[in-house]
This record gives sequence, structure tokens and C-alpha cells, in this order.
Amino acid sequence: MSLDDMSSNADDFRPLSEPVLWILVSLSRQPRHGYALMKDVESLSEGRTRLGTGTLYGALRRLIDEDLIEAVDGADSSRDKQTYRLTRTGRARLETELERLQHVVRTALHLRRRHA
Repeated sequence: MSLDDMSSNADDFRPLSEPVLWILVSLSRQPRHGYALMKDVESLSEGRTRLGTGTLYGALRRLIDEDLIEAVDGADSSRDKQTYRLTRTGRARLETELERLQHVVRTALHLRRRHA
């Protein structure tokens, strides 16, 4: 989905915070519960982003409220772990953010080559 395909909602174009971006990237790969999300985000970001429980669960609540993720019944319900997955809206928002970041990188590389 391109930027032109998104609705005119200003939130669709607001950059995602780094923790939220990594949460969405992690959930784009597969549904996960909170602890697995914390570990996957740390791994994906090569240690750059480490989520504390307060940050993680605050972000998860906001992402649910924004319909970017949803809670689902997970395979490990024996320990009362809540599992989360990306919604269609969340996947579209992630794609929009990745396109935005690609544009930023292309522009920065172009400028760097021009001034080298």
C-alpha cells in the first residue's frame, strides 16, 4: 500500500516511535505474547530497543485502541499469556511507515553522494 492509498488521517503519516515500529515488525512475522515480543524486539533491533514491561504494555494498549493489533487466544493459554497479532490496519500502517523510512534513506544516500 502506498502513501497515496492511505486515508487522509494525519495519524497515518505520523512517524512511529522506534519501540512501536519494532513491535509491529515482530507481530508481522507471527502472533506473540508479551514476553516473546520483548525478546524478539531486542533481537530484531540488535539490542538497540529494549522494552520494559510498562513501555510494552502501554504501547500494546495504544496499538489495540488504534486497531493496529488485536488480542487473540494463543497456544499457551495455560499460563494466562495474552497473545497479540497485527490487524489488517496494522499491516497497512507498518507498510506505510516502512515506505516512509525507505524514502528517508534514499534521500539521505542521494544527498551524501552529491556532497561527497
